[in-house]
Amino acid sequence: MNDNAIPTVTLNNGVEIPQLGFGVFQVPDDETTAAVASALDAGYRSIDTAAIYGNETGVGRALADSALSRAHLFITTKVWNADQGYDSTLRAFDASLAKLGLDYVDLYLIHWPTPARDLYLDTWRALEHLTEQGRIRAAGVSNFQPAHLQRLLDSSGLVPAVNQIELHPALQQSELRAFHAEHGIATEAWSPLAKGGILTDSAITAIADRTGKSAAQVVLRWHLQLGNIVIPKSVTPSRIRDNLNVFDFQLTDEDMATIATLDQDLRTGPHPDTLN
Repeated sequence: MNDNAIPTVTLNNGVEIPQLGFGVFQVPDDETTAAVASALDAGYRSIDTAAIYGNETGVGRALADSALSRAHLFITTKVWNADQGYDSTLRAFDASLAKLGLDYVDLYLIHWPTPARDLYLDTWRALEHLTEQGRIRAAGVSNFQPAHLQRLLDSSGLVPAVNQIELHPALQQSELRAFHAEHGIATEAWSPLAKGGILTDSAITAIADRTGKSAAQVVLRWHLQLGNIVIPKSVTPSRIRDNLNVFDFQLTDEDMATIATLDQDLRTGPHPDTLN
């Protein structure tokens, strides 16, 4: 698969991100290098990690071993909750960059708002500083709710380029996606397959049967047609390739309408208002 087969989303600062990327959440560091190498080999160019995943070093090894030019890669990492605050975020960023073996990252995210600790405005100022230095090409957030985003918008001239949130057919986040659209924030979906929980749904499997695709491919296609950026994860080379094989078919308007009825407000991860 060539690089051009994956469409890009242009962020609010003009930076382009591949719409389909590769996530490494819960992949042990010693397995990460092989998984990322498989992903790069399959045609992925966007890799999403985080300090708390403990596998930035493994990602960095795969990048160092790759023959791909840095300019053709899009690397995301995130500052963990314990490192929030202005100075500690700058230190955490340096540590992440060293583990990744990079001079810059393409996207740096505040991992959670942790509202009770009330440090995300200070953390965001650090991301502004890193953006001005050219050490991050785009600054964003993860798991922010509309109220958290509004507070950032009210206190800063820098609008987050991305909000990476749990999003799948059982948790469609329509209110949050509408807020993003209004403010020029791209929506990026983590746990895009609901940890597999949505893949046995009869509506999804019926579409899969009709299109000759897997349930996972149908759900990933749904994300793409909604305009979401999506980062499925797998350590299985065949599944890594299958997750990329979603650009040769289209869901119908009827399919999209059917999947829209599956929203149950069902989270597989923590709630952003209460994780501190």
